[in-house]
Amino acid sequence: MSAVCGERRKESDKGAKGGFSLAELLVVLAIVVVMAGVALPDYRQMIRAQQLKAATNDLFGAIDLTRTQAIARGRRVQLVPLDAAGRDWSGGWVVFVDRDGDRRPGFGEEVIMRYGAPAKGITVKAAFSNQQGASYLAYNSMGRSCSDTSSQAARFGTLSLVQDNQIRRIKINMLGRARLCDPARDGASCTGPDA
Repeated sequence: MSAVCGERRKESDKGAKGGFSLAELLVVLAIVVVMAGVALPDYRQMIRAQQLKAATNDLFGAIDLTRTQAIARGRRVQLVPLDAAGRDWSGGWVVFVDRDGDRRPGFGEEVIMRYGAPAKGITVKAAFSNQQGASYLAYNSMGRSCSDTSSQAARFGTLSLVQDNQIRRIKINMLGRARLCDPARDGASCTGPDA
């Protein structure tokens, strides 16, 4: 008889299913919601920091490409904002060989690379030693930054990328060498325009 009872108990154990009660599921869901609420602002801030880093690296890479192409081609190559007036870097930028001297990529001019706009909320401001006309950066065949009309006239300055309260700067010296800096970390050695 005990053998029969044991078999019935095993059969009833097989029919029982494990699971969670509604109360247990609600408690777990509440914990997940609270944790997500705490983590979400940090996650958003991390995404925005990465967007700023990507935009800064793209612009820094474009500067390096402009300089490299000027040396390789043995002629002046320019980096300019894409907007029609040639002043707003926030819409993207283009590296090209400016044959007609108008600082705008036109018909018959070789476009080396075109970069789209950085992530929404990122503004870019330029301050160069010579602010006449459109904003641009030109390199001569020696890899030095110069004006668009003279390969001998040095042109240097700062490009500032701003998103919320974060700023990253690209400083271009008189020789045309660029470096990245963060005013929060580097202090007085990283001054420039705030966008």
